[in-house]
Amino acid sequence: MHPIFSERVCLITGGTRGIGREIAKMLLNEGAAVAICGRDQAAVARAVEELAAETGGKVKGKAADVREHEQVGELFRYVDAELGAIDVLVNNAGVGVFRPVAELSIEEWRNTVETNLYGAFYASREALFRFEIRKGGYIVNISSLAGAHAFAGGAAYNASKFGLTGLSEAMMQDVRSQNVRVSYVMPGSVATGFGGRGDTPGVYLGRDWRIWPEDVAAIVRMLLSMPERTLISRVEVRPTKPARAERQGGPASTGSHAKPEAGRREGLEPKNPAKMGSI
Repeated sequence: MHPIFSERVCLITGGTRGIGREIAKMLLNEGAAVAICGRDQAAVARAVEELAAETGGKVKGKAADVREHEQVGELFRYVDAELGAIDVLVNNAGVGVFRPVAELSIEEWRNTVETNLYGAFYASREALFRFEIRKGGYIVNISSLAGAHAFAGGAAYNASKFGLTGLSEAMMQDVRSQNVRVSYVMPGSVATGFGGRGDTPGVYLGRDWRIWPEDVAAIVRMLLSMPERTLISRVEVRPTKPARAERQGGPASTGSHAKPEAGRREGLEPKNPAKMGSI
């Protein structure tokens, strides 16, 4: 069977692990040329080497902090030079800190909002400049059910993801008539490093009931496979059989642990990481 994305150039932010890495792997297996980024160059280089070995695909990577618009611009120019004009942007980079508002530091608030919301804006803006020239393109934002359901201890994360919901929906209205599609995916609890690891290296807690990263990648594949006449703008995803705390409506219903703890996701880590939460 002919790979379905063989002529596409795709950029995934936060693509060194978790959801972002599974999306990159899926796209490579389907024939796309893929670029990934993360804050740490060593982690990016390692992920590029491993993805190339696993898939045999064309993959490039560059360190970039999506909170810094200059670095985002440099990332896009790197992709232009290495792979050519971009067709698909997946905004996946994200962090999470989970504390009551009075306990949040200014740095934690700023780091969460600037990574999850500003970063998506900076990358989308760069992509849209290029899509205007190409007369088309696709942006997929990896959000969270926390972008629709607030929970105690989630103020910074909720604010960033509610903002990403608004950005996604407004941007979709801006560009849908220009052959540019915008979708956002809102997973609940996903078994990634965001949720903490088990005792076995590489094995994450909650894999028996949480959504797996490859499930989110399959959703992205479905979105990108739709005919151009059709736009699926929003996808909500939940575990089929959630853990007890989630069924009872506790913080786990939006993917967090009961305790307000700091978390991280896909290739990006807080400057001062505390205990891990999940989202």
